[in-house]
Amino acid sequence: MWWKSASFILDKSHNLENDAVPPDSIAAVSPPPLTVSTAAAPQQNPNFQRNMSMSAYYQTRAAHHGVVTSDWLAQAQEAAAATAAVDGQEEGGDGGGGSGGRAFSVIEEFNNWRKQPDLAEAVAAIRALAAVIRNSEANTMMELEIELKKASDSLKSWDTTSISLTAGCDLFMRYVTRTSALEYEDFNSAKSRLIERAEKFGEISYKARRIIAMLSQDFIFDGCTILVHGFSRVVLEVLKTAAQNKKVFRVFCTEGRPDRTGLRLSNELAKLDVPVKLLIDSAVAYTMDEVDMIFVGADGVVESGGIINMMGTYQIALVAHSMNKPVYVAAESYKFARLYPLDQKDMGPALRPIDFGVPIPSKVEVETSARDYTPPQYLTLLFTDLGVLTPSVVSDELIQLYL
Repeated sequence: MWWKSASFILDKSHNLENDAVPPDSIAAVSPPPLTVSTAAAPQQNPNFQRNMSMSAYYQTRAAHHGVVTSDWLAQAQEAAAATAAVDGQEEGGDGGGGSGGRAFSVIEEFNNWRKQPDLAEAVAAIRALAAVIRNSEANTMMELEIELKKASDSLKSWDTTSISLTAGCDLFMRYVTRTSALEYEDFNSAKSRLIERAEKFGEISYKARRIIAMLSQDFIFDGCTILVHGFSRVVLEVLKTAAQNKKVFRVFCTEGRPDRTGLRLSNELAKLDVPVKLLIDSAVAYTMDEVDMIFVGADGVVESGGIINMMGTYQIALVAHSMNKPVYVAAESYKFARLYPLDQKDMGPALRPIDFGVPIPSKVEVETSARDYTPPQYLTLLFTDLGVLTPSVVSDELIQLYL
């Protein structure tokens, strides 16, 4: 049953019937109730309190390249918007915020949103920043912008190693405040405009995963074998959508050391009745002959078109490149960061404890970095909510996002 096709990217006509399958409704997102015990104490990252050497990192148009057409992207966005009405009704209430006379805390709001397992950390930050505007008592636009900037800086300092958190806050600030009309309106109208843009940006970010899943379906063909590394919510959404579209495929999951996130992804796929095989990380080259494509997520997409992701992604891409296997990246646009790493050490460390199961002598040094950088020449395509991009187009999209 498991066959290979060298031209599967171009051979999409037999899958067109599956494109009309509507996605399942996205679950409602509303923050859990605030707890009184967290209101008085300063809100800081608990991981840094326990161990300062441990990062909280893992808590939780290419038109001129002819990769994707505007019609195709519009269809994917329309499919993702099928649940927009339901989301709008379920999210219609306030997003949490201070209540009961207590002072509003952006970190507290952020932590409430983070309790939802399916909500990305960057989206939680975006929701928290939107709540800052709603709960602001500022009387002028300048005061509101200063308050919003302080809240954004507080979230970014919560975990300085999180690329998506920093990029999400920066993009939110630029998207929400990017309108010259605010200079000519009264303050109440300007604040309403900011709230509207904030909620719109939050909605766009929340639906990004669904859009990516719809765009990727033409690249998954019946009988293919897909290699995935670690746990990625957006990659899981891609595979889940393919299973719902009745596509026949199997998945190889790496263990994903040091936190073994591949075990979690394999469990989720087993619940979907998708044939899945668990591999130790060092068996990637051994099994690459059986693989048709690689799907990975990204903690950050940098200006060069490369990605920063969990440790092991770089070596998988190297092996895949040497054996002519396509490497696909699924990443939301709020992970596009203004970074340009030149090598593996040219980025802030994100550390994770490693349990080898046996005592390690004190004189033995252990590499605890939790992520690596994969250069763009080893990547084939990036599936984003902006479209399907080649790595060379990423810099153009970054310019449009941050201008």
